[in-house]
Amino acid sequence: MAKYFDLHPDNPQPRLIGQVVEILHGDGLIAYPTDSGYALGCRLGNKDGIDRIREIRSLGSDHHFTLVCRDFAQFGQFVHVNNALFRSIKAATPGGYTFILPATKEVPRRLMHPRKKTVGVRIPDHVVTQALLAELGEPLLSSTLLLPDESEALTQGWEIKERLDYVVDAVIDAGECGATPTTVIDLSQDEPEILRRGTGDPSLFE
Repeated sequence: MAKYFDLHPDNPQPRLIGQVVEILHGDGLIAYPTDSGYALGCRLGNKDGIDRIREIRSLGSDHHFTLVCRDFAQFGQFVHVNNALFRSIKAATPGGYTFILPATKEVPRRLMHPRKKTVGVRIPDHVVTQALLAELGEPLLSSTLLLPDESEALTQGWEIKERLDYVVDAVIDAGECGATPTTVIDLSQDEPEILRRGTGDPSLFE
């Protein structure tokens, strides 16, 4: 059964954050809130966790996983960003955007798009997520918590606990976080391509 953590949305309890991070270090898989809905997350090197995310969401091999980063210093370790893109991305983050960019050698090959060698990255604007990332000290490998054959993501921690009790190791509840996913923008080519319109204003990249 999944452990259930009730965290304060503005002042998450450090003791509970530490317990969640212990689960992540033990190769656990968590469901956690972000500024654009719930996500499934595990450590980068957690191959079993990646397989579990694929199974829960029925994902194919071409799915773009997202590295949820604390800040730009972390962001820059995992993707190649030229100066012009850096300015555009910095103006739009933290917030509801996921950027598809060429991956560096720090990204395990199995997380990259098999043909394009790209990966998704984002910096969330959410107190609890930022507290987790600060304690973890590395990005969270993540995917939106959208179950197969369902058009809307789950938004309530208690409901996620009921639905995924035996397939995740922890559920974090920090109150309502909305159901609209991030705006996804592919910046790996010469021109930006908006792959999904969501919480972030896409006009910044049009």
